[in-house]
Amino acid sequence: MNSKVKTRAVVAATGAVALAAALTSLTTASSASATAHPAGAGRSPHVLLISVDGMHQSDLDWYVTQHPNSTLAKLTHGGSEYTNAAASNPSDSDPGGTALMTGANPKTTGVYYDVEYSHKVDEAGAPCTPGQPATGGDVIYDSPDDALASVSDLIPGASGSFPSFDENGSVFANGVDTNPAAIMNLTFDPKTSLNPATFPVDPKTCSPITPWDYLGANTIFQVAHDAGLRTAWSDKHEVYASFNGPGSNGQSIDDLFSPEIDSQAVMPNGVPYPQDDDWAHIDAATKQYDGYKVQGIVNEIDGFDHSGKTQVGTPAIFGMNFQTVSVAQKIRSTPTTLIGPDAQGNYTTSAPEAGGYQWVDGKLIPGPVLSSALDYVDAQLGRMVSSIHKDGLNGSTTIIVTAKHGQSPQDPNQLVTVQDGPIIDAINAEWAKTHPTNTNLIVAGTDDDLWQSYLSDNSQAADDFVKTYLWDHTAQGYDVNKNPVTVQHSGLAEIWAGSQAAAFFGVAVDDGRYPDVFGKVQEGVVYAKPTKLAEHGGMNTGDRHVLMVVNGPGVPAQVNSAAVETTQVAPTILAALGLDPAALTAVTSEGTQVLPGIDVPRGH
Repeated sequence: MNSKVKTRAVVAATGAVALAAALTSLTTASSASATAHPAGAGRSPHVLLISVDGMHQSDLDWYVTQHPNSTLAKLTHGGSEYTNAAASNPSDSDPGGTALMTGANPKTTGVYYDVEYSHKVDEAGAPCTPGQPATGGDVIYDSPDDALASVSDLIPGASGSFPSFDENGSVFANGVDTNPAAIMNLTFDPKTSLNPATFPVDPKTCSPITPWDYLGANTIFQVAHDAGLRTAWSDKHEVYASFNGPGSNGQSIDDLFSPEIDSQAVMPNGVPYPQDDDWAHIDAATKQYDGYKVQGIVNEIDGFDHSGKTQVGTPAIFGMNFQTVSVAQKIRSTPTTLIGPDAQGNYTTSAPEAGGYQWVDGKLIPGPVLSSALDYVDAQLGRMVSSIHKDGLNGSTTIIVTAKHGQSPQDPNQLVTVQDGPIIDAINAEWAKTHPTNTNLIVAGTDDDLWQSYLSDNSQAADDFVKTYLWDHTAQGYDVNKNPVTVQHSGLAEIWAGSQAAAFFGVAVDDGRYPDVFGKVQEGVVYAKPTKLAEHGGMNTGDRHVLMVVNGPGVPAQVNSAAVETTQVAPTILAALGLDPAALTAVTSEGTQVLPGIDVPRGH
């Protein structure tokens, strides 16, 4: 036996009571049910993939210890737990999500961040002549791509605007969806749901590049769809239609349900939350938002589409991301609970509580908001497991629970927020002193808790100039108590520039998509205003050390401490379905392996 693997007693040994029958039958059902059937030849097996965005392995350890009868505890103890799982690098929602769906790293997918730049495309809306060399442009596959117009904010005295939608995906004239339950009726149309005017442009054809065609690797949805199996996915941005994969015409995910998280958060009666923000900045609202996706999953388990209106059969691959844990980790103070309705049908929220982690008796543990968020996720997982058992799918359903990314820092005492704008301005000003015809050297980049810069002059000399400036200068920031502090090396621990960055990612120097200058932050540094407790995207432990649990037919009860990566989820899903993992580009190009202990179908 591998010394890194130890077997576990069955779930009953943990003292589990509630849902025990459902979870035991999930873990003891015959592995014979993990063979994919051709369309129409009987029930296909199913894989339910859950990404609890932000959730660390340490969060799972704490929660299971504190709640031994929880759904998370039972899934963990009854299946394979991988205690040394790493998210993608960079560890943002994308490429984190793309890693799960393709099995590939940025060197293969070409996706380095959800807001990035490429020297191989033209800017959206810029003049373009087919066949001319690329001029470089932003690649922003994020909420601005959703075909939802901004609407005026209706809270007197407040600023900002948020999109809102009706049951057909159109924007309400009054700016607020007065029937948020109609969110369940949103459907994705590759021709109308996104705004191609925001897409980067292919210089060869001067045509917008769709998010699915920007990918350099195929996806699990394509492989399953080509095998005649039904697929579904739910996420926070409509633009994650990218998971359909290249050449799919946006159609390999049969049921994509992705209500925009950056839209106006409204309570169930259609009134904006008192905090007047989007769904990602009020944890009570985030739970409501995640609840729509959970209901979609339950409907799909029951054999309907996500809306619950059309009977289509349970998908072979389906799942969702939870956002509430990530929000709870990042926000300093937020209400956890929606209260109501009262006799008049009105709602309100609980009083704000502290987000993030806290020190108690010498131990760093989730604070009240994060603890509440974990409770919420556990309860929703319980709903899914109960539905799987009720519908008799426990013998043919594998559940995978992991995370696209973690969050850093966990220890609030390590936090230093630094605004990157003054640093970028200073670099450009210093460069302009000797380059008067090019005064804007850094033209793009997103610096959450990493550094990435794309340059107008991406010669090695220019790359090295930026690297040297960053390393030789201090930066001003604030600690968790908003006291001013000074950080060395602009807040960075290591920097890769030009050919060094290309080698770091494993691509050719002229690849064009990787950041020209890439940096690892000193642990605790977040490039932001002093309003956040943490961020993700970087490569410190908090960013990448995530949970990984697989529970289902034929899956051994084990604790495996071998180093694994979230990219391994993709071939594992295909193996569980009886499909060939080698059908994935990533398996042949990067050698991505099925998670250890999971059987690969014979003949593959």
